[in-house]
Amino acid sequence: MNLRKAIGPVLAVVLLIGVTIAIRYSMRERKAAQSAAARITVRVLTGSEKEAFLADAELAKVLDAEGIAITVQKAGSREIATRPDLKSFDVAYPAGAHAAVKISQTTGSKRIFSTFYTPMAVASWKTLVPVLEKAGLVSRKDGACFIVDMGKLIDIMQKGTRWKDLPGNTAYPAGKSVLVTSTDVRKSNSGGMYLALAAYLANGNSVVDNEADADRVADSMLGLFSRQGFQESSSAGPFEDYTSMGIGKAPLVMIYEQQFLQYILSRPNPNPDMVLLYPVPTILSKHTIVALSDNGERFAQAMISNPKIGSIAQRYGFRAQDSTELFAAVEAKKLVIPHTVVDVIDPPSYDILEKLINRIDAALTK
Repeated sequence: MNLRKAIGPVLAVVLLIGVTIAIRYSMRERKAAQSAAARITVRVLTGSEKEAFLADAELAKVLDAEGIAITVQKAGSREIATRPDLKSFDVAYPAGAHAAVKISQTTGSKRIFSTFYTPMAVASWKTLVPVLEKAGLVSRKDGACFIVDMGKLIDIMQKGTRWKDLPGNTAYPAGKSVLVTSTDVRKSNSGGMYLALAAYLANGNSVVDNEADADRVADSMLGLFSRQGFQESSSAGPFEDYTSMGIGKAPLVMIYEQQFLQYILSRPNPNPDMVLLYPVPTILSKHTIVALSDNGERFAQAMISNPKIGSIAQRYGFRAQDSTELFAAVEAKKLVIPHTVVDVIDPPSYDILEKLINRIDAALTK
């Protein structure tokens, strides 16, 4: 009897421990199941300029902590909106607010989120800077190079002026025409931004805001694109030609500043003759997410709210609301860029830019 009394409490304690373990195990299993259910895979369709950023291993870890994994496919930013399978993606992430507007109209999605931005710039070579300075096109300020007379450069290109004809040009007496190489204006946002900038200058330094001016300006813009020959549909193409083939193939290339900075920041010994020229005025490209599903919206919210993601983006050359980390990384590479891009124009409205692009398209496809 005394033995049973002694054993009873022990059994009760063992039973209690067993029940507690069972409850904790059950709760852990339930939490694991809930976590697994909350995890999502987001299909992202984006421009080539963000491909390396979205493939970053640290970004994957940050998103994983948010319960998000991503698969990425690339296409030209304007091309994205015409994809027949667009709605099979959770996110469209083009380089430019205008492309995002077109995607929104195509899909009916109003869930639009601005993330990072970059100014348009011209990739060139230090060899050419004295030539362009002598022609009155380029000037240096605080260590950075600016195309101070972008209107004059457009005029030179429209006249078909050759490099060898520029005054006092002994550094690069090439017989090829002076042209800024761009992407296909019909498929790529960077080409569209180049057109918007050129149209502004051709319209007397005013944003094109009506169809009559768009018709007039488009006619004068045609040569800037038709005389380039074959044009890539993605911004990666012209920049790859610039970095791999050099000055002979690509003396002046319209790019995103971010492309140049990513290239410089990711290499221990980049070509020291590479130089970035900032048009005056210039235009900004805003990298904008259009969420096409609830999962896409969850991804977008993480992208705009998680400060770790903003930090990672700056390592790839993107500007953010606070670009302190980007500027420090660039300065460590002995590269000077303007911290504030002052002379920035607005592009035309979506409808006017589309009219300009369609006029160029009609002329190129005759």
